[in-house]
Amino acid sequence: MVTIRDDHALARDLAAEAGERLLALRAGQGFGDPTALRQAGDRESHVHLMESLSRLRPSDYVLSEEGTREERLSPRRRVADRVWIIDPLDGTREFGEAGRADWAVHVALWQRGAAQSAGAQGELVAGAVALPAQGVTLSTAEPSELPRSRPGRIRIAVSRTRPPEFVKKLAYLVGADLVPMGSAGAKIVAVVTGEVEAYVHSGGQYEWDSAAPVAVARAAGAHTSRIDGSPLVYNQENPSLPDILVSLPDLAPTLLAGIRDAHRQG
Repeated sequence: MVTIRDDHALARDLAAEAGERLLALRAGQGFGDPTALRQAGDRESHVHLMESLSRLRPSDYVLSEEGTREERLSPRRRVADRVWIIDPLDGTREFGEAGRADWAVHVALWQRGAAQSAGAQGELVAGAVALPAQGVTLSTAEPSELPRSRPGRIRIAVSRTRPPEFVKKLAYLVGADLVPMGSAGAKIVAVVTGEVEAYVHSGGQYEWDSAAPVAVARAAGAHTSRIDGSPLVYNQENPSLPDILVSLPDLAPTLLAGIRDAHRQG
C-alpha cells in the first residue's frame, strides 16, 4: 500500500533524496572536470525532482531554476493554486569544489488561500533544505528551535563571491562580523542553527534561491523580509526577488535600521 505523504514530509523527502543522488554523483564523477560535474548535478537533480513531483503531485505546477524560460513565465503558474518552487542545486559553484559542504537542495510549496482569487498573493506552506555534504535536512515537517541571541558581535552571513557593498557599512554601524558562505540555503540555515545571527543579501537572486530556506526559517520563528522590511512575496510574474534579510527576531529592528542608515550614507 502506497502512503500519500503530506506536503511537509514530501518536501523533506524529495530534498533529501535529491541530495543523496548529488552525493553519489560527486563521489562517482570526481572533481577532475568541475564544469561537467556542476552541469550534471544541476541536470540530474532537476530531472529527479520534476519526475517525482509529476508522479506524486500531478495537479501542481513546478517553478524550477533549471526550468525553461517558457516554463518560468507560463501563465499557468500565475493562476495555479499550488506551485512547487525548487532549486535542484543551490550553490552549484561550491558543489564542484572538493571539500566544500555549503551547497543545498531547495524544495518549497507555495499555495493560494481558499478565499483568494487567481492573481492574489499566497503563502509558502511547506519547505525543506537539504545540506547533503553536512548530512542535514531541515524542513517544516519538524520545525527547528531557533537559538537565542548570544552576547557579543553579530555574525552576518554574506555571499562568498558577491557580497553587497553596503553590508560592509552595515557591519560597521551595528558592530557585526561578516561570515562568507556559498549557497543561499546554507546561509539561511546557518541562522536557524545558530552559526550566524543574520543573513543579508541584495542583488541577483530569484524566488527559488530563498523560498525553501525562508519557509524553514519562518517555521523556526526567524524574521524574514526584504531589506526594506517589506514582505517576501512568492509566485510573482517576474520571479526576481533580489534582496533578503533573515535574522533572529530580536535583532531585526537593529539590522533594518542599520540597512537604512547604510543606504542613506551611500
